[in-house]
Amino acid sequence: QVQLVESGGGLVQAGGSLRLSCAASVSLFSINVMGWYRQTPGKQREMVATITRGGGAGYADSVKGRFTISSDNAKNTVALQLNSLKSEDPGIYYCAARDGGTGRDYWGQGTQVTVSS
Repeated sequence: QVQLVESGGGLVQAGGSLRLSCAASVSLFSINVMGWYRQTPGKQREMVATITRGGGAGYADSVKGRFTISSDNAKNTVALQLNSLKSEDPGIYYCAARDGGTGRDYWGQGTQVTVSS
């Protein structure tokens, strides 16, 4: 069982920055991939950024060059730095993890990001 707890969401002006953090209850070395996903009303949950156990990162085209995902294996945390926020970035951001042993996916409770114009 993997528990994920997100933090760091909030209200920010367009052009501003936020840093989201996700704390895992297990060692990141037991996780194959961790990622951040975004949910907005009326839309499917979409991938924003992922990072593998080896440190390889991937991003949605809409956030490339603005968002950065990183992991801290000592603290079992994954962060998402959101810069140059735009009006299309708001939503509930969920942290996700794929267990390396079972292949099961786990999700956090989500954290709200709001961008004001």
